[in-house]
Amino acid sequence: MSEAAGANGGQVIDGRYLVVGKIAEGGMASVYEAIDQRLSRHVAVKVMHTQLAQGPHREQFEERFRREARSAAAIANPHIVQVYDTGQYQGLDYLVMEYVHGVNLRREMNEQGTFSVKETLRITAEILDGLASAHRAGVIHRDIKPENILINDRGHVEITDFGLARAASQATLSTTGMLLGTAAYLAPETIENNLATPRSDLYAVGILAYEMLTGDVPFTSENPVTIVFKHVHQDVPSLVATCPGINPEISHFIDRLVSRDPGERPEDAAAALKELEDVRADLSQSDLSLRQARRGDREGGSEDRYPTGPSTPPALAGAANPPLASAGQTEDGAAPDKVTLMQGSDPDKTGTSAMTRTMPGGAGSGSDTRRYALTTHGGPSSADQTQVIQPGRDLPGSVPQADSQPPAPWNRERSADRPAAALIPAGQTTAKKKRHLLPLILVLVILLVAGVGGGSWWYFLGPGSYLTLPRPDDISCKTGSPCSLAGADFSRYQSTLKVAGIEVKTTYVFDDNQPKGKIVSSDPDQVGAKITKRGGRLSVSVSKGPRQATIPSDILKADTDNGRDPLAALKRAGFDRVIHQGAEDEYSMDVPEGAAISVDPAPGTTARHDSEVRVRLSKGKMPVTMPDIVGQTRENADAALKAVHLKAEYKEDWSDKVEAGKVISSSQPADADLHWGDQVEVTVSKGPQTVVMPKVEGKSQDEATRILKGLGLEVKISAPLGNFTHTVRFQDPPAGTKVQVLNGNGDPSVVTLTVV
Repeated sequence: MSEAAGANGGQVIDGRYLVVGKIAEGGMASVYEAIDQRLSRHVAVKVMHTQLAQGPHREQFEERFRREARSAAAIANPHIVQVYDTGQYQGLDYLVMEYVHGVNLRREMNEQGTFSVKETLRITAEILDGLASAHRAGVIHRDIKPENILINDRGHVEITDFGLARAASQATLSTTGMLLGTAAYLAPETIENNLATPRSDLYAVGILAYEMLTGDVPFTSENPVTIVFKHVHQDVPSLVATCPGINPEISHFIDRLVSRDPGERPEDAAAALKELEDVRADLSQSDLSLRQARRGDREGGSEDRYPTGPSTPPALAGAANPPLASAGQTEDGAAPDKVTLMQGSDPDKTGTSAMTRTMPGGAGSGSDTRRYALTTHGGPSSADQTQVIQPGRDLPGSVPQADSQPPAPWNRERSADRPAAALIPAGQTTAKKKRHLLPLILVLVILLVAGVGGGSWWYFLGPGSYLTLPRPDDISCKTGSPCSLAGADFSRYQSTLKVAGIEVKTTYVFDDNQPKGKIVSSDPDQVGAKITKRGGRLSVSVSKGPRQATIPSDILKADTDNGRDPLAALKRAGFDRVIHQGAEDEYSMDVPEGAAISVDPAPGTTARHDSEVRVRLSKGKMPVTMPDIVGQTRENADAALKAVHLKAEYKEDWSDKVEAGKVISSSQPADADLHWGDQVEVTVSKGPQTVVMPKVEGKSQDEATRILKGLGLEVKISAPLGNFTHTVRFQDPPAGTKVQVLNGNGDPSVVTLTVV
């Protein structure tokens, strides 16, 4: 869209956002008020400048624009301006954001001058609360300054402009080395080391709080480079010196935020918020009401500070409330000598009031007298009607001064010259007029009592005592029928509740029917329900979507806890529909009985808790019968054992009865009950054992006998002529003969030795 067309209004972006008019313009983009025609709500549309979109650095600016959307959208906090949508229209990037009714903090600072300690700590706490959510999400804002702090029409903080925000792991100044941010609020480490951390945001918050309390930033110069230099090389002055009378604990807290050493600051915004709450809990009412005088008043010689009391309007009452302003000429034409505290949205309407404090040194005062006047504008006469109220007596919360000089008493009386009201000395009032005033006073008292009573009923018991639960934008309600909040988008409804001023207690639950982010249930649960203002709140259960579960990655490993009992493991993981059919189980050589052979979906898969998970278990090793392999050749025996998945261990031995190569015996008898994988020892015949007869002739009888028996043979001695020499003369079988060690009966073969 063209910026000119957008400024005039009437253009529709992407067929959805009807531009009403321009709100503001910055160095990077223009912001327009628009109506989301799809959801019938006001939004703010931020559109990149045409010159940037067409310039040489277009990609850098587009990335910054999109980063703002991603950063803000990643944070859920009432003190962060919500980003609803982003896109590109006619070549220009745009963001669609929450439309905040209010002003920025810079405007309030310009108009208020300074803030009370109470209001400063409240605003600082809300900024820290928003930043705490950002820091938890890993986002650093990097550009905290009053222009980026919006104050909505209920006086609450909303942080905007995450264009410079970066993830904590990537937060440097820029890839080009250009210094990004506002000089008055830049942390020293950001300037020196090209580094931004959560503590850098806290430094900016501390400078901002310092400015709210004192009316100015600690370092000023017409040259931004000089300001940057001071941040690096000078300590921020302590508030004890620049804001006399401030509680030292407050000064110490701000000093920690603005310390040049990041290590002396709190770790992040959440830690800083905790410290602030601890400090605030110990402050007295006088500590909280302390307020530094406006800088112009201090320079003009007024008191250095003054407390705010109940009569002083809130330091921040939203965009609708006019701020502190200079008063006009006094009645006698003297120079202005007072500061006007305006209350109400329109001072030109009848009944709108202003409270005026006469400051010392005013025209005709002649002393340090403080007095307060209640002025009603726009009455029957063009002249203002003024009534003097004595401090300490008539004005609640006023601060009497020791040297105050009360003005002379005055009473109202009609005159022809002043048709509205004239100020005359009280001594001239007659007794007759006093008697005439008594009935009027009585009527006024009765009306006052009735008004207070009626107002009390309206506020505490009547319609003013409750808030009405509004209808979500994305829920259709039939007239006359109950309308539940269930199904509404909670993130969108939060904004509606915030505007309505309804406190919300949120619980996040898993739900199978409502998508993530939708409202599941609420209490009260009907649109239009009444919620009391005193302690009442809306309780909302928001869907986290269907509960998810993950199949254990080690479920197929039988030696793990999950693998030993896979069905129980899936239940523990959160799956409600585990399908196991025993008929589908299988025998397995490798998977022990009861362990999983397969799981579908695969291990490590994440799915809804009610998804179907099918499991096939192992029945262990299958039972088998030992085959009869004795007398079989080794090859046949091996095939028979493999057929029934038995493991064979072979060995060989001599046999005079079983021919070589055939099975002599096995460790398991035929028809024995075994299981897959059992081991069987098999003995295979090497045939009968034979030896070659050694020559023992000529040896002594004892030596020959020892040699032959060592070969497993039996020795028989023959001595037909007598055995005188014990020497072997003949042997049978003769030497060199091949002889079986055992005969057919299994007995050792006999060798006959003839000796002399």
